[in-house]
Amino acid sequence: MSNQNNIKTADSSSNAVRLLITRLHFYVGLFVGPFIFVAALTGVFYIVTPQLESALYKEVLTTQSSGEYKTLTEQIAAAKSNLNEELALFAVRPAPEQGDTTRIMFLDPSAGLSGARALFIDPVTLALKGNLPVYGTSGILPFRTTIDYLHRQLLLGEFGRYYSELAASWLWFTAFGGLFIWIKGGKQGQAKFASRTVFLSKRRRHGQLGLILFIGLLFVSATGLTWSKWAGGNIGEVRKTLGWVTPSVSLSLTSETLPMDEHAEHKHHSSHVNESKTPITNEHLFDQVLAVARAAGIDANKLEIKPPKSADKAWFVREIDRSWPTQVDSVAVDPRNMKVISRSDFASFPVVAKLIRWGIDAHMGILFGVANQILLTVFGLALCLMIIWGYKMWWMRRPAAGQTAKPLLHAWNKLALRGKLVSLIVAILLSACLPVMGVSLIVFLLIDAWRWQQLAK
Repeated sequence: MSNQNNIKTADSSSNAVRLLITRLHFYVGLFVGPFIFVAALTGVFYIVTPQLESALYKEVLTTQSSGEYKTLTEQIAAAKSNLNEELALFAVRPAPEQGDTTRIMFLDPSAGLSGARALFIDPVTLALKGNLPVYGTSGILPFRTTIDYLHRQLLLGEFGRYYSELAASWLWFTAFGGLFIWIKGGKQGQAKFASRTVFLSKRRRHGQLGLILFIGLLFVSATGLTWSKWAGGNIGEVRKTLGWVTPSVSLSLTSETLPMDEHAEHKHHSSHVNESKTPITNEHLFDQVLAVARAAGIDANKLEIKPPKSADKAWFVREIDRSWPTQVDSVAVDPRNMKVISRSDFASFPVVAKLIRWGIDAHMGILFGVANQILLTVFGLALCLMIIWGYKMWWMRRPAAGQTAKPLLHAWNKLALRGKLVSLIVAILLSACLPVMGVSLIVFLLIDAWRWQQLAK
């Protein structure tokens, strides 16, 4: 008799947990689903634009000239001669290959979202090919910059960042919740009802697609959270505590270290805008610094040279090719004796730092080029389709007029005392780590409490 009671209690507890997760999965889908949908769709827009941007700005990015390159000093002088006002030079990106232009980059507060402007110089003829705002490590141009900000903050400024953080905060939970529901009841439902109704057909497809996308959902959620304001800050602190910080070079001619930012290409603000000091541009040193860096093993075609921000800082040369194989080595060069005083080589990065680098680049569709773009595009569109199916399921099973579905708190109330305590502790811990998730959970509960009150009337 005792065993039967224990079995009944265990079944009741299991059913209560399933009901709670099912209701919360529904709430997240109903209220956060639109944010996840927009994030996925705008992410697809961003992923498919590199080739389009190359076509749009072909006349700026390329040149028909062939022959020996002029020195960087001459190219910088040519760029400055085309400025209407004096701007601070902060970086130079030499032409990667024959037929490409050199980017001479200046700080410019009038350059819109990026805060930086590049003059594109023909390295052979010194002709000006273009003058455009540029943003991030990849130097994306105005078209992709707009798509980037649309994906990240809906062009609403800092406030808009909460939308993407909300989506990323709940996406992983939605994936695990859906998996839990499928394991507990999905197979049984499919076997018994698969051909009976349109609703169950859509539920089956919704669940199957979720299983296919499961790993991708976790990956996109985790990497997306690293860009977020609140959760991203917490993740940064955890990384520091665990020693997972990406190695970097020291630019100080004494001992200070320059932190390396994996998100410089796709971050909530431009690193250009926040340059704290005007770089000291000894233009005649660019060619010498480049030669020293090349001799030190900086061999990627795509690289960037930055002059020091003050007299006690070194020059900074870094590789910026984040495709496969990843080339992101960097060195600091002392201008007084033209010697490398610090270096950071990707080959010597800890495994975790490499995985973080690859994860971020894969999220952005950079790591494996076109294959990466295709995979993310299919994933993003499939996620949008899964959300649409979810809404169709809700519409088909929505309560009739005058009726109200059982609220979330009703499901939570069915938990045993231990279950209630565990769920509260988990909710508090998640809210501390993912504040936007915590605030939205409170909103869910307030709405739910109101619904429960209405149901009781």
